[in-house]
Amino acid sequence: MTLSLGAPAVYIATAEPFDAEMTDRIERHQSRRGPEWTTLSEPLNLSDALKASDGKGPRLVDCLTLWLSNMMLSGLDWDAESQSLVSCLSEQVSPVVFVTNEVGYGIVPENKLARDFRDAAGLVNQKVATACDELWLCVAGHPIKVK
Repeated sequence: MTLSLGAPAVYIATAEPFDAEMTDRIERHQSRRGPEWTTLSEPLNLSDALKASDGKGPRLVDCLTLWLSNMMLSGLDWDAESQSLVSCLSEQVSPVVFVTNEVGYGIVPENKLARDFRDAAGLVNQKVATACDELWLCVAGHPIKVK
């Protein structure tokens, strides 16, 4: 979808290779992207990454929930950072596509960190979705336009 908005495109990756499995996962993901993609790794400062990449083609941010995990585990104020991200979006010239996960469909997690994450992910997704022009939900590989 992002490449349909133009090429070249910028892939803003939030994943960090903390172990061998994640390193392998990141490498496989990078190998699937073609030469029309430039990768920008930014696990925490999405607003800065968007500002730095604006005007260089459409951007794909993968993903908001991993970004949220990074912020929570780093002890950062995820609420303030998500508000900064939303404010930054209104200033962007080039399109931005976000990948995120809907984590509120399941049961209430049994531990506090998981419950806090689930609640925070719902709030971050709501804030970003409100700021976006379009919203798509993908279920079992089938996209559904929500907004």
